[in-house]
Amino acid sequence: MSISGRVFLFFLLMSTLLCASVVHLQKAIIKKGELKLYFSKNFKKTNVHHFTLKNPHREIYDLKNTRLRPKGVPLGLGSNIKIAQNKTNTVRVVVFASKDYKPMAYQPFYSGNEYCISLPKNNTLLPAKRYKKYTAKQIIKSHERPHKTFSKRSHRYELIVIDAGHGGHDPGAVGGGKKEKDLVLQISKRLERHLKKRGHPVYMTRKKDRFLKLHQRTKIADQKKAVLFISIHANSVPKKKRHKIQGIETFFLQKTRDARSQRIAARENKSVLKGTTKLSRNVILDSVLSGPKIVQSNKLAIDVQRSMMTHLRSRYKGVKDGGVRHAPFWVLVGASRPSILVEVGYISHYKERKRLFTPRYQELLVKGIAEGIDNYLDNRKKEIDF
Repeated sequence: MSISGRVFLFFLLMSTLLCASVVHLQKAIIKKGELKLYFSKNFKKTNVHHFTLKNPHREIYDLKNTRLRPKGVPLGLGSNIKIAQNKTNTVRVVVFASKDYKPMAYQPFYSGNEYCISLPKNNTLLPAKRYKKYTAKQIIKSHERPHKTFSKRSHRYELIVIDAGHGGHDPGAVGGGKKEKDLVLQISKRLERHLKKRGHPVYMTRKKDRFLKLHQRTKIADQKKAVLFISIHANSVPKKKRHKIQGIETFFLQKTRDARSQRIAARENKSVLKGTTKLSRNVILDSVLSGPKIVQSNKLAIDVQRSMMTHLRSRYKGVKDGGVRHAPFWVLVGASRPSILVEVGYISHYKERKRLFTPRYQELLVKGIAEGIDNYLDNRKKEIDF
């Protein structure tokens, strides 16, 4: 057999194996208040990803490793239920409802090729005029920003420590007559209120204009047995770059060769590292740069950064995403739990400074941080349960 023939045979075999592993959704019917889905062969319930979207209320079920049968699924289900091929191997099922309801989904023990989803009772499906604008294509794209219902979070009573940077004789960065210590205290207090609304107890390292030493800040999270440590700061650059540099960044603890991250860390560390030698700092730093704390801090930083940007860009144009970065911030060294430092923006940049001291902007910012924290805790719980 020629080489080209062998290559063709290989790809034919691989495509056959891939298709063989995919289940086809053959039929969907409504019976006794349930949506019943029937598949071409055994369907694993672990392939179901469920989440909720609001305005209007929708229950979304993503069926992984699943395709619609080639001729499509004969529905006749009414316009309250939509089924579409979301991705190549993912089918999306959407149930519209006029108000919140708690669906029950299960797989009958006697049938491996069936999956059932309970529907709202007492005719609480959404009226046609409210959802007719949602096409199958829009339903597929609606996954870009899933908003889960978090009213009964399993982690809602876990303590979070918020650290407002600087304070007292240490003003932090200064720009346009505004001080970092004042800004981050405002934002920290807003974040405290939002987290408490979500059911989290919160401890503030400072609630007024006072300076705390390094060991005071870093040990609080351990003493209080907090689940997370969040330090709030604002950034700054020299005068020559003030009209150019802006953006929001979230840091986790790690050594770095990146000059920009080193500069930011050096500025933030300046007030708390007096009296320590470079050797002693490196010994301490090396002792904590391993283990799950760093990995989890990285994940927390990603969730918080993404959520902040999503909320701020929904109302403000030109908000720059500085991304998730790592640097040796000493305020993150002492806490033996996931810890991040959020640089909420550049107080040295005129436009960004003006926004940062605006209540509306601060509200969106802290909503993003709070939602990012809850997203991280949700994902963390799933990892532990798994």
